[in-house]
Amino acid sequence: MHREHFVDVAPGVRLWAEERGDADAPALLLIMGGQASGLGWPDELVDALAAHHRVIRYDHRDTGRSTWSYETEPYAITDLADDALAVLDGLGVERAHVVGMSLGGMLTQLLLADHPERLRTATLIGTCALSTTPYTRPDGSVTPVEELPPIDPRILDMWAHRPEDLDPEAELDWRVAHWRLLNGDGIPFDEEAVRELERRIVAHTGHARVSTAHGRADHSGMLRTEALAATGVPTLVVSATAEPVFPPPHAQHLAQVIRGAELVEVPGMGHALPRPVLEPLAKAILAHTGTA
Repeated sequence: MHREHFVDVAPGVRLWAEERGDADAPALLLIMGGQASGLGWPDELVDALAAHHRVIRYDHRDTGRSTWSYETEPYAITDLADDALAVLDGLGVERAHVVGMSLGGMLTQLLLADHPERLRTATLIGTCALSTTPYTRPDGSVTPVEELPPIDPRILDMWAHRPEDLDPEAELDWRVAHWRLLNGDGIPFDEEAVRELERRIVAHTGHARVSTAHGRADHSGMLRTEALAATGVPTLVVSATAEPVFPPPHAQHLAQVIRGAELVEVPGMGHALPRPVLEPLAKAILAHTGTA
């Protein structure tokens, strides 16, 4: 059963949210990446999780059906973590399992560090550590955080040269090309499925415009080195072997800096959620939430 809501998270700011699954089941909050609607979580994955959880996904500010407010009321990335808590508050959820991808993984780390009492478990996908602790390789050598592998330069080039004022079809073409790179080289790219999902997101949003708010928002004050090293929240880190945004060993580093974190590998996965990764990903998340 689908239940849609609008949740007031700040003066003049409302976020669209959707619930699936038994309302009495343990809540599981999905936090998507930057500039991404909650519909970026594929229905197939949401439904698999909803067989055991009250699954909540939502649109960040300046995405989907939520308030687009950055141009008149700029905010910081840390405010987006507060939004996640406000969604839980608005839906009457005291504690939740939280799954975050990309920027959503960073927001989940902020929740881990600042509001551990609100999390049953955390799962982090396609993200980097909010920590200055260096990475210790299996051979004992140490790599400073700033020397971990960078984003694929082809993706950086796309971000730096994004055309403006594209017509709707050209906008879809750009998004598909972008997802082709994010998909990585480990799994065949399903252009038709990606284009259809983006059409759904455009219909959900009501227009094909894209905000750059999350890239321009204040990113300061996000390091949580000591708090992550001391957390008691059970945490799962997903290692995507073909990840182009935070390539290996970013996931391995993330699992090192969070106290007690476990690491699970999804072979062939990149910085996207194509159908072949959904079953192993759902199994890993459910196995993790089932231990709490």
